[in-house]
Amino acid sequence: MRATRFFISTLKEAPADAEIVSHKLMMRAGMIKRLGSGIYNYMPMGLRIIRKVENIIREEMNRAGAIEMLMPVVQPAELWQETGRWDKMGPELMRVKDRHGRDYIIQPTSEEAITDVVRTEIRSYRQLPVNFYHIQTKFRDERRPRFGLMRGREFTMKDAYSFDRDVEGLKKSYQIMYDAYTRIFERFGLQFRAVAADNGAIGGSGSHEFHVIADTGEDALVYCPSSDYAANMEAAEAVALSTERAPAGAALTKTATPGKAKCEDVAELLGIPLQTTVKSIVLAVDTEKGAEVWLLLLRGDHELNEVKASKVAGLANYRFATEAEIVEHFGSKPGYLGPVGTVKPVKVVADRTVVNMADFVCGANETDYHYTGTNWGRDLPEPEVADLRNVVAGDPSPDGKGVLAIQRGIEVGHVFQLGTRYSDDMKATFLDENGKPQVLQMGCYGIGVTRILGAAIEQNFDDKGIIWPTAIAPFEVVICPMGMDRSEAVKTETEALYQALLTAGVDVILDDRGERPGAMFADWELIGVPHRVVIGDRGLKEGKLEYLGRRDAEASNVPVAEMLAFIQSKLAGK
Repeated sequence: MRATRFFISTLKEAPADAEIVSHKLMMRAGMIKRLGSGIYNYMPMGLRIIRKVENIIREEMNRAGAIEMLMPVVQPAELWQETGRWDKMGPELMRVKDRHGRDYIIQPTSEEAITDVVRTEIRSYRQLPVNFYHIQTKFRDERRPRFGLMRGREFTMKDAYSFDRDVEGLKKSYQIMYDAYTRIFERFGLQFRAVAADNGAIGGSGSHEFHVIADTGEDALVYCPSSDYAANMEAAEAVALSTERAPAGAALTKTATPGKAKCEDVAELLGIPLQTTVKSIVLAVDTEKGAEVWLLLLRGDHELNEVKASKVAGLANYRFATEAEIVEHFGSKPGYLGPVGTVKPVKVVADRTVVNMADFVCGANETDYHYTGTNWGRDLPEPEVADLRNVVAGDPSPDGKGVLAIQRGIEVGHVFQLGTRYSDDMKATFLDENGKPQVLQMGCYGIGVTRILGAAIEQNFDDKGIIWPTAIAPFEVVICPMGMDRSEAVKTETEALYQALLTAGVDVILDDRGERPGAMFADWELIGVPHRVVIGDRGLKEGKLEYLGRRDAEASNVPVAEMLAFIQSKLAGK
C-alpha cells in the first residue's frame, strides 16, 4: 500500500468529547469518526485493524469446529417475547416498529435467533454437537455512551452458540471454546486473563470473562499469583478471615458515639481497630404481603458485593430499604443500626467473617449510640451466614494456595454455559436414540470485536501515540523515505525494499506523501505501526538503512542487503 493511495487523516489534538486514552488516540489517528452519540464511522485505518481482529477470530473459530453463518440485525419481537426478554430487558434494548405496526428489536445479541434456527433444523442426536457463530453488528441503547468504542451503542461482536445433547457434551463444547479464546487472545499479542464470572442477565450455570489487562480498566480482577485461581470481583469468593470465634470477653454495653454514623468515625472515637466494627446494610424484598426487610452485616472495613447478595435465597429481587422502612423496623435512622433490639423482626444474614467475630461494635438502633462487646449466642441468635463481601488484596485464596491480588482489566470476551435457559422457553428439542424428545443444552461465546481496539490501546500506548501488537496493527511495517522525490538512490532502494516486502507477504505501507521527516514520523508513531524503516542518502552512502521498533528507545542501522531478513525476523518475534 502506498500512502498517497490510502486515506490518512491525523489530528494534533483530540476532540473535546474524547475522554479516555483509546478514544483520544483513535480519533487523533483518524481511525474512527463520530457520527452520532455512541455511533462511529470506522475509517480505513481503523477498519484494517478490525478486519485483522476478525480474521484471527474466524481462523480460530473454524479451527475449533464452529460453523460460520450470519443472522440479521433486526429480529422479530415474537422471539424475544418467547424467552421473556422483551419485557425483562430495559431501554437498552432498541425496540422498533415496521410500517405495519409489528414490533422488532435491533439485536444486542442473538440467543433467540439462533435457537429459532436450531429448533427447526436439528432433529436428531446424530446432528449434535453443533456450534454456529457469526460476526455481526450489535446495538445497545446505552443511557450514556462514552469512551469511544469502549462503551458505544453500535458495535461489532462475534457471538457463537453451541448445542449439545447433555451437560457433559456442553462442558466439552465450553472447554473447546475456552481454549479457542485463549489462542485468539494470545494471537492478538495482548496481556489478558480469563476469570470466573457471574452469568448475570444472560442466565445459565457457569461462565468466564476474558479481560485485557490495563490500569485504566473498569473491572477489578482477582487472582492468586501462586495458583490458577482467578475471578472477577463479582464472583470472587471471600473466605472467612478467622476460622473460629473467640469466646466473649466483654459485656454488652451501650456506648455514646455522638455524631459518629460511620464505622470509621466510631473506631476513631473509641480508639479501636476498624476491623472490630460491624456495618449494617438494610435491604427490602417486595411481596404480596408487603416489604420484607433484611439486615446484612459486614465487617466495618469491608464492602457489600451486590451480586453475591442477590444469590442469597430470598434476595434475588432485593432493593435497598427506604428510610421510612428502616425507621419502622429499627426505630432509628441509618448510621446507628444493628441487629440487637430491632423494633420489628428482620431477617439477619452475616458475612462469613462477621459470624466469627467476638466483642464487636455495632449500631444500637438509637441515634448517637453503638453497642460494644456484642457477641453471637449471648446477645444475638446465630445468624444465617453467606459470602457477602468484595474480596480485598491479601485475602486468602479460596483454593488455599496463597493470597489474592487485584489488577484492573477490560472485559472483551465472555463464555457462558447456558444450559436450557433458552431451549426450554423456545422448545428447542432433538430426538435421542430411543426416539424421545430431549431439550438441547446451549452454550454461548462472545467477543467484542471493535472493543478489542480500545482495550488494546489502553494497554499499549505512550506519549507519542498507539503501540499496536504486530498481529492487529493496521500495517506491520512503514517505509519512510527521506527526499524520495529528490534522490534517485533513495527512490531506487525504497522501491526495491517495498517490492521485496510485498513479495514476502509483509503488510507494508510506503509513505510517499513527501512529508517532512518530523511530521511523517509523528504520524506513524501516533498511528502505532510497530516497525519503521527509514531510507536516506546519508545511510545509503554507508550501505545502511535505519530500523526503529515502535517500543525501541534507539534506532538500529542495518545493512541494505540484510533488511528484508531483519524485518522478517522481527515479525517472527525473534
